[in-house]
Amino acid sequence: MAPRLLALTQGDPAGIGPELALAAWRQREERALPPFAYLGSIAGLAGLAERLGQAVPLRGVGWDEAEACFPAALPVIELAHHTPARPGIPDPGNAAGVIEAIERGVEAVETGRAGALVTNPIAKSVLYAAGFRHPGHTEFLAELAGRGRAATLRPVMMIWSEELAVVPVTIHIPLAAVPEQLTTELIVETGRIAAADLRRRFGISRPRLALCGLNPHAGEGGALGREDAAVVAPAVERLRALGIEASGPYPADTLFHARARAGYDLALGMYHDQALIPIKTIAFDDGVNVTLGLPFIRTSPDHGTAFDIAGRGIARPDSLCAALRLAARMAAAESGAAP
Repeated sequence: MAPRLLALTQGDPAGIGPELALAAWRQREERALPPFAYLGSIAGLAGLAERLGQAVPLRGVGWDEAEACFPAALPVIELAHHTPARPGIPDPGNAAGVIEAIERGVEAVETGRAGALVTNPIAKSVLYAAGFRHPGHTEFLAELAGRGRAATLRPVMMIWSEELAVVPVTIHIPLAAVPEQLTTELIVETGRIAAADLRRRFGISRPRLALCGLNPHAGEGGALGREDAAVVAPAVERLRALGIEASGPYPADTLFHARARAGYDLALGMYHDQALIPIKTIAFDDGVNVTLGLPFIRTSPDHGTAFDIAGRGIARPDSLCAALRLAARMAAAESGAAP
């Protein structure tokens, strides 16, 4: 059985991640949060708590002590690299600590010290300025998880809420590049990975996948584009041949109302905004970013560092709390325990 304890990274310490961690611990009982250990700086967190006027007891601990101390104090796994971060002021000098927190969080879940990884937001531009060579957070996690493995891991981004779960097949590319990069093989691989994790970590025995059409009206029989018939529809058939309950392609403008959502467990959008606009409209404050296809569980708040409001104590912890609860739920489902 996986441990109940979750590993929570600091994210960018100049962003809202640290104050969200403080808020989550303070609201741990009313929000029924699982125990978590924060990877960061005790001094930095203590200074922030004082600045915000929040009396949060902190305790530097090792992994073996963290869960036991959680009810009385926020357990902190101290980092070797930390600099005095100024809220709202991005600084490449913070990059080493940001990276160390991620690496040690991955190590904790891979060695069984933590049951899942929850990551606070990072600023890629800050890391790039310090020489970070990965496209983003997810790709770095995939590389860490893939060390020593023969096959290359391909992570899949899912945004989840109680009302809707979506996966964009193509993600951070220009809209003009989507038709060229969208292939039947990519759709099938994305759907296969998503279905496997829905079974393994969400306890859905027969996941139902609904695929959006790329074009308006799913191509209108070819009048509005051939991609839906030539690329998306064959992917649906291949997923079905793999034993996955897939359907579509559907016109995206009719797929996200309440009655339609009752007919599937996950919607696959063909490009970023097609998938993310609906869920951010329905669940803006409590959506969770989940990385599928990794050998461990990783969730994250579905928002950024919010440097503009960092250190003011007004950032809402809803999405982080949802990410913590979902990580615990996924770990319980994977281990066969009751959530």
